[in-house]
Formats: sequence, C-alpha cells, structure tokens
Amino acid sequence: MRKLPSAIRKPLGFEAAAAKLDSARYVLRLYVTGTTRNSERAIVNIRRICEAHLQGRYDLEVVDISQRPALAEGEQIIAAPTLIKKLPLPRRRFIGDMSHTESILLGLDLRKAGDRVTTDEGP
Repeated sequence: MRKLPSAIRKPLGFEAAAAKLDSARYVLRLYVTGTTRNSERAIVNIRRICEAHLQGRYDLEVVDISQRPALAEGEQIIAAPTLIKKLPLPRRRFIGDMSHTESILLGLDLRKAGDRVTTDEGP
C-alpha cells in the first residue's frame, strides 16, 4: 500500500495554521485621491499598523486614482481611501482613513475578536 505524504496524513493543527499565518506575506493596495487630508491620514495610519504588526512581511502599494483611474476601475473602487488586502486570502476591503486600528487588525486576521489593541485608536 502506498504511503501518503505526512502533510496529507496529518490535519494541520491550530498552532501550525497560526504559525503559517504569522509568517504569511501580506500584499496590500491603498487607493487614495491625491493629497487630501483623508488620503494622507490613511497612508500614515496603514503604514503605522503595518510596521507595528507586519514588520518585514508586507508589500504596500499606494495608488492615486486620479493618476491611475483604470486600475481603480478594474478593482471597482467607489470610495477613497480604500485598502484592499490581496494576500493572504480571503481578499478584504476597508474604506476610510484607516484610523480604526482594531477593525483593521480584525479584518487583516491579525487580531481575534475580543482581543484589545494596545496602540492608539482613531476617532
């Protein structure tokens, strides 16, 4: 009888799945409109969150929709600022100035519901 590879024989435990997620590379794209106050705030806030919680394992692309409207149209961006988490899956969208740290961390799967954030919260 043929042996199955160990990855198939053993289910991935919670700890192993969490460790895999902890090392996952995040691919994020932030859509902004020029240098508006909300756009600048969103850039500062998401960079702060990424440096605090994803240091060294994220790629953040900032796209000005006034300069690259076709890219925004392809992603069906209807409001700005909008952050799209492309990887790891599932894809997620966040709209606003990214000041609600806890919501962003929950949506990025970096925090479980009920865990409290120790960094400054937005308004």
